[in-house]
Amino acid sequence: MSEAPDPEVVELATKIFELARRGETQTLVAYVDAGVPANLTNDRGDSLVMLAAYHGHADAVRALLERGAEVDRENDRGQTPLAGAVFKGETEVVRALLDGGADPAAGTPSAVDTARMFGKKELLELFDAHGSETL
Repeated sequence: MSEAPDPEVVELATKIFELARRGETQTLVAYVDAGVPANLTNDRGDSLVMLAAYHGHADAVRALLERGAEVDRENDRGQTPLAGAVFKGETEVVRALLDGGADPAAGTPSAVDTARMFGKKELLELFDAHGSETL
């Protein structure tokens, strides 16, 4: 039987997830630079990158990726940060993730599928343009 998590650790993790949601990049990366894992995930498998991407914080996404966070890390439902950013219409975040090596075909539904589902033609074009730049 596993031990219950330390309440102080849970409180700190909750604070760090909230920093990612709010896009408080400097404070967030200070914690990562001090030893918090760049791939820290919550109880739903959402990474710091996922939370920052979903809430439209491109600078936080870039800073986390620079510190080794996985760009295509899926949550417990198989969603990637890129698909979340597409769903929310966060074009600057989409660009940051693509620049960080995100795969538009990763996840379920993928970012490509999400863009098609919601008729986001400009993002499909961005995926095509970005793909041709990286080949």
